[in-house]
Amino acid sequence: MSTILVTGAAGFIGSHVCEKLLQQGHTVVGVDAFLSHIPTKNLVALRNYNIQSIASHPHFFFHQVDIRDYETLRRTLISYDISGIVHLAAYAGVRASFKIPNDYLTVNIEGTLNLFRLMSNELETVESIVLASTSSVYGDNATLQRPIIESDSTDFPLAPYPASKRSAELLAYTYWNHWNKKRQVSIARLFSVYGPRGRRDMMPYQIADSIHTGNSITLFDNGEMWRDWTYVEDIVSGLLLMLGKSDGYQIYNLGRGEPVRMADFVKILEAHSGASANIISRPAPPSEPKITFASTEKAQRLLGYQPKISVNEGLAKFWQWYFERVNSLP
Repeated sequence: MSTILVTGAAGFIGSHVCEKLLQQGHTVVGVDAFLSHIPTKNLVALRNYNIQSIASHPHFFFHQVDIRDYETLRRTLISYDISGIVHLAAYAGVRASFKIPNDYLTVNIEGTLNLFRLMSNELETVESIVLASTSSVYGDNATLQRPIIESDSTDFPLAPYPASKRSAELLAYTYWNHWNKKRQVSIARLFSVYGPRGRRDMMPYQIADSIHTGNSITLFDNGEMWRDWTYVEDIVSGLLLMLGKSDGYQIYNLGRGEPVRMADFVKILEAHSGASANIISRPAPPSEPKITFASTEKAQRLLGYQPKISVNEGLAKFWQWYFERVNSLP
């Protein structure tokens, strides 16, 4: 089996990716800087909670490293025979990116650039890299009236976050060309990922928290917005298919392909909890598209990607995790 580097290893998606890779028999080198745009008193404890099930695994090697620190990253990684990278380390979140845009740009662009530099200068054994991007790069696609395909325009991002991710995608192409197109570079545009260990600033967690505590939560436009909610287990499956099956430089949508009205999303979570959220409606800000709707035809055709978890089943799993863990989470 291979040695795989996972950046953002202690984060929401990253911790699930590490678990799956270890289950498949790989050696995993995880790096994470324990950074967050969310004010959190016990961020280190929260991130450690995410990887507690694998922390003592004999084939898991974790390092607290900021990907913006090139020299420390280089010294950390050069002793490993890394063949693949799943690059998830990033500042995420659309609206928050207006508050600290410099942090988004340095982590998402400069940090990604450091990985490409290392692949050029030190990590010559790396054959494949998967870069997590976002469906937000498509901007406001409400007028399309069809699923978004990978060739649709990404020229009009609505916030610094998708702008930084699109920049990283372009850098990935630049370096793929620089490597004489001999390495596998795959871009995963992720659509509304949710599930256990989801961040506290994400909508599913906020809805669950409102149900549990009674605190109010904002739902834009009376919930008349649609999101292509995709369960984390399906996203992980797609990312690992990209790591092993993709060819050349490829961009893939990873979603479910079934947009759900936000008002209905709330109702489903309320039904699983047996209680109601405290909803306040406000107009959507200009950073929020009316709908996200992924065409996954390319990922299905080239990778065999098949999302399996319905939103109803996924929210049942998410609520069970939230309810069991909320009082013990740091």
